[in-house]
Amino acid sequence: MRIAIVGAGAIGTWLGVRLANSGCEVSVFARDRTLAAIKREGLRLVIGGETQTAKVKASDNAADLGTQDLVVISVKGHALAKVAPAVSTLLNSQTAVLPAMNGVPWWFFHGASGALRGASLQSIDPGGAVSQAIPPSQVLGCVVHAACSTGEPGVAIHKNGNGLIVGEPSGEASARLDSVVGALRKARFDVTASQSIQRDIWYKLWGNMTMNPISALTGATCDLILDDPLVSGLILRAMVEAAEIGEKIGCGIAESGEARMQVTRKLGSFKTSMLQDAEAGRALELDALLAAPREIGRMLGVATPNIDAIHGLARLFAQTRGLNPQ
Repeated sequence: MRIAIVGAGAIGTWLGVRLANSGCEVSVFARDRTLAAIKREGLRLVIGGETQTAKVKASDNAADLGTQDLVVISVKGHALAKVAPAVSTLLNSQTAVLPAMNGVPWWFFHGASGALRGASLQSIDPGGAVSQAIPPSQVLGCVVHAACSTGEPGVAIHKNGNGLIVGEPSGEASARLDSVVGALRKARFDVTASQSIQRDIWYKLWGNMTMNPISALTGATCDLILDDPLVSGLILRAMVEAAEIGEKIGCGIAESGEARMQVTRKLGSFKTSMLQDAEAGRALELDALLAAPREIGRMLGVATPNIDAIHGLARLFAQTRGLNPQ
């Protein structure tokens, strides 16, 4: 299988090294220092104290890589519009696209049922430019359950987790889903084929749409956030709003917010990915995590005062700290 990785950060490198070392023909679209490091040293993954290396083709011109069987997109949500034209050059009519990204994706309502079937979200795909470059019909949805960080350009450090959930937006079985799941399993990922990938995406969002921005705002690890009754109360109220939206779009959540918090608490003292981005001076991924759920809420007439408050504070924090993508 010919696979291109677009976004050789922590997750993209984790996926790329494992896929390349399982026998796939992996290439990478990268720029600047990351491109130079990959050409010089290959993709590198530090896992269990050992470094795995994969020699891959890499270029800052996607056309050099040729059309692919699978394109894995692992950029931050705010970078997607910028790389979408490059992604389009990697596609033919049979290419599958696997976005390994957080939050609500641009294709979310493609293939979905309910009142918002086929709806587009201006907060994450203004003017539909991303959908034009990367047709939702070619997407397989994906949820990543793993923690990785970047050491230096071209290097990912795996911390924990090995899970991937993959599914057709329609929930149906397909040959391309079987093919991609098979390739990922051969690369020794723990893969679940989902019949409701939108529900899986919404469930993950429900758990991290609050902890991520609040950690960036406060600089606090997750245990400290959960220990503060005022902050944890705000989180629970926001989770109620997100659960109400989820119920209306066919992504209902049976679990209580308190139960989900207990799962997070078991992870101990850790920094969210958004806090790590803030500390490193990287732009914050707010639109897919907060602006999109708020937009969906408005479409459905669901009030979101607590999500609004978190989004407003995080957006202002990003603006004053120079962490705004714009």
